[in-house]
Amino acid sequence: MERIEGARQCYDWGSTTAIPDFLGRQGDGGPWAELWLGAHPCGTARLGDGTTLTTFIDSAPDLVLGEDVVRRFGPQLPFLLKVIAPAQALSLQVHPSLSQAAEGYEAEEAAGIALEDPRRNFRDTNHKPEMVLALEPFEAVAGFRAPRRAAEVLAGLESPLARRMRRTLRLNPTRFGIRQAFTDLVSAETRPGPHEVAALVEEIAARLKAGASPSLRVDTNAVEMARTFPADPGVVAALLLNPVTLNPGEALFVPAGCVHAYISGLGVEIMASSDNVLRAGLTRKHVDIPRMLACVDYVAAPPVRPAPEYLSRATRAYYAPVDDFELMVTTVVPEDGRIQVPGRGPRILLGVEGRTLVTTPAGQLSLERGQSVFVTAQERTLAVEGAGSLVQADVP
Repeated sequence: MERIEGARQCYDWGSTTAIPDFLGRQGDGGPWAELWLGAHPCGTARLGDGTTLTTFIDSAPDLVLGEDVVRRFGPQLPFLLKVIAPAQALSLQVHPSLSQAAEGYEAEEAAGIALEDPRRNFRDTNHKPEMVLALEPFEAVAGFRAPRRAAEVLAGLESPLARRMRRTLRLNPTRFGIRQAFTDLVSAETRPGPHEVAALVEEIAARLKAGASPSLRVDTNAVEMARTFPADPGVVAALLLNPVTLNPGEALFVPAGCVHAYISGLGVEIMASSDNVLRAGLTRKHVDIPRMLACVDYVAAPPVRPAPEYLSRATRAYYAPVDDFELMVTTVVPEDGRIQVPGRGPRILLGVEGRTLVTTPAGQLSLERGQSVFVTAQERTLAVEGAGSLVQADVP
């Protein structure tokens, strides 16, 4: 069991205070968008002596990860745990499937695009299904609404762009109509101009102020996004998506192909260990619309919000339909004494509240809010006591 220090990611959409406060540190005025707790090459955690978690794993993968994990995923940690703190909408994006990631990576390698090149879409060959667990109220949009619901959001808006979108959905109230409306918004040949986007946002802001909104969350999200990206068609594209509000303890799963954007809040995010992101808008980073559109799933469906499964009074699990990761939360009080925590293989523990004492056959470590530890597969059993809560990421 080793204490680890996460890798900070300073994307411009990040909060300047949420993650420093979570870590019990003073902010430096810059954005703390994400804290990566894993072994991804774009940001690997470090042990107390400065060794990277990647180097630690490479030293003895069968012992650190376990033979089962190495056999299934190779000598690498299959998941990446993050703390994420958007203060404004991050990019409207989608993640590829395994086959799409492998194909895209090979194509960009063959084209000679360096991994650090900002034009690079595929930085590895892995898919990137992900799940976010809210620590504080968390806002997002995820997945397409039913065409008739999207049309209802546009009802009463008379700007040319709103009428055009409404007509598309009315003539083809299927996933093909949604695909046409979304493609028209983000493609270079058909995307609306800044004045068209502004006119539609102005209409939305007016009805929001008048209390006439058919969906308060949808309209609020659009107005907030437009503050940062006033001319971006991604603001309008978000009208086609499901609004999601997570209260603390609630989760959202985002599969491959699901168009989504996180808007605000503080959460713990777990995903397959990948940094493959294809963006449609709401960003200053590289946007590759043809590649992004090729990965999108246009089937309308409600957001996937995994309900916790209580494994004991102390531990609840959030299961996702993937083999790369699972997430558990354990909450203990002194009267519980020492409680066994389910799980196996390599684990990362993150303290989210109070103070706990973690025990494995290798020893004991205390864990306070914002602190994290890596537990090897050979330690097998793990128990917790004290007064607090911790998040555990492991492999099913």
